[in-house]
Amino acid sequence: MKIKRIISLIMVIAMVASVSIGCSKEDKKFKIGVNQLVRHGALDASYEGFVDALKEAGYIDGDNIIIDYQIAHNDQSILNTIATKLVNDGNDLILAIATPSAQAVANATKDIPILVTAVTDPAESGLVESNEAPGGNVSGTSDLTPIHKQFELLTQLVPDAKTMAILYSSSESNSKIQVEMAKEAADEFGLNVVEATVSGTNEIEQVVQSLVGKVDAIYAPTDNTIASGMPTVAMVANSNGIPIICGEESMVEAGGLATYGIDYYKLGILTGQQAVRIIEGKASTDKMPIEYLADDQFSLTINEEVAKQLGITIPEDLLGE
Repeated sequence: MKIKRIISLIMVIAMVASVSIGCSKEDKKFKIGVNQLVRHGALDASYEGFVDALKEAGYIDGDNIIIDYQIAHNDQSILNTIATKLVNDGNDLILAIATPSAQAVANATKDIPILVTAVTDPAESGLVESNEAPGGNVSGTSDLTPIHKQFELLTQLVPDAKTMAILYSSSESNSKIQVEMAKEAADEFGLNVVEATVSGTNEIEQVVQSLVGKVDAIYAPTDNTIASGMPTVAMVANSNGIPIICGEESMVEAGGLATYGIDYYKLGILTGQQAVRIIEGKASTDKMPIEYLADDQFSLTINEEVAKQLGITIPEDLLGE
């Protein structure tokens, strides 16, 4: 009888342990850490699209996944601190929004899968071996914009422009890549270029003011420092009659004249779909190519109020797009 009781007790303990283990497996949530450089329209839209793509696939924050969303306020030391925290917290996947964020996270871990977004050229930024075959723990999406098309737009809206400034942050490798592309486009359209650089948002007003009387237009690429300080850029430029062609839509909404660019929300969706494939074990970063939005997802945005303020007549063919 004693032996039977002992056997019964062992069976009960085994059953409890089995139930407990089953529950722990079922309750384990996939953890995603997010390191975003700064708050501004484009980067925020990327994150929103990412989360919505996860929801569409049935992965909901607080339900079956946990998202730790961190913002570095355009501070490199905070970026590095967040990157270290996300690695130490044992996240299963890390999303890095913007090039400096991606570089900080990539330096912090070679093991945890990393998806990047709002990065112009991951390979050129040293994040992957190549954009076609990343070969490591980093992959994601590129926000490469149609710079040639943006310069064509400039010549349509400001046909008499001869000299233009390229306004960007000297500390962002993402921007330096775009600047070289912009110089090539400017040369093709016969425009003289003046480079205007800032190291932080506190320098924007002074730098833009220094361009007054020297340039006919400003080109602002998808630079995070300039994007976050766009209201200041627009305040100075528009009041002095200098139109701004922007790298993306939210910069136009903040006071720029126009852009022909990508939809960052859709870019975020594309990145979220990559995350779903990783969560479900259907893909790995080393073999997942960097993805881009299709050309038919680029769109024209014109700030008609700014055009009116600057005395610019929008061509009929542009109004129809």
